[in-house]
Amino acid sequence: MNLAGRICSGMLAMAGFLATVTPALSQPSRVVSMNVCTDQMAMLVAADGQLRSVTHLATDPQTSAMVDEAKAFPVNHGLAEEIFLMKPDLVLAGTYTATATVNLLQNLGIRVELFDPVNTFADVREQIVRVGKLLGREERAAEVVAELDSGLRELATSNSGVTALGWSSNSYATGAGTFTDEVMNVAGLTNIAAREGIQGGGRVPLETLLAAKPDLIVTGSENYQRPAMAQDNFFHPAFRAYVDGGKEVSVPDKYWVCGAPFTLEAVRILRTAAEATGAAR
Repeated sequence: MNLAGRICSGMLAMAGFLATVTPALSQPSRVVSMNVCTDQMAMLVAADGQLRSVTHLATDPQTSAMVDEAKAFPVNHGLAEEIFLMKPDLVLAGTYTATATVNLLQNLGIRVELFDPVNTFADVREQIVRVGKLLGREERAAEVVAELDSGLRELATSNSGVTALGWSSNSYATGAGTFTDEVMNVAGLTNIAAREGIQGGGRVPLETLLAAKPDLIVTGSENYQRPAMAQDNFFHPAFRAYVDGGKEVSVPDKYWVCGAPFTLEAVRILRTAAEATGAAR
């Protein structure tokens, strides 16, 4: 082989070598999460040593379904200075994460990927797959999605005819187009707020709630560390008289603040309540 042929052959061999190593080199190895939902998706998908920090909210049992797993990581508080010093090659954040921090990190040349809140299980699947691609962990992401879909096939049920209202602090109810509505529908419940035309969310005064006569009132965590007037609606005598007969079902916030296989527990709680209410009729 002449010199030109040897050079060409060498270049082809180098190109083949680079093609095999480039994906590994481009895979981020110092990932930092700034959002409790990206925290949990990253913990589910990342390889050992790939995720370097999660938010302090990941260790809050009221908010996070993966508290034990989060203990293995240093926590951050969403401050640009602390995250910059971690020298991340990828930052995962929510669209409502501190804008000033996100902008500053981007201006410093750090890659930040933003995630919207989820409203459907389709959104959940899409975001898990996206995290898998960003981390170079597509196969693991596919496993997580498969676990979610398997649970949904097992738990999803037809409409039971049982009506429900998701009611939280300040008499706030969740209507159509929300993840709460999606979970309620999968569990076989009719969301009164959605049925009455509430999009997203809005206040439903106690008088309106009592007039609507929902079979179930879905509440979240009520173990608050400090008293707050925002929770007074839960202690009104008329509300307590209405729910004390078994009409209240509590779904811990940690199961549906974010979407992942652990959200199946929210579906399971609501489906069990719907079945019990339907059987009692």
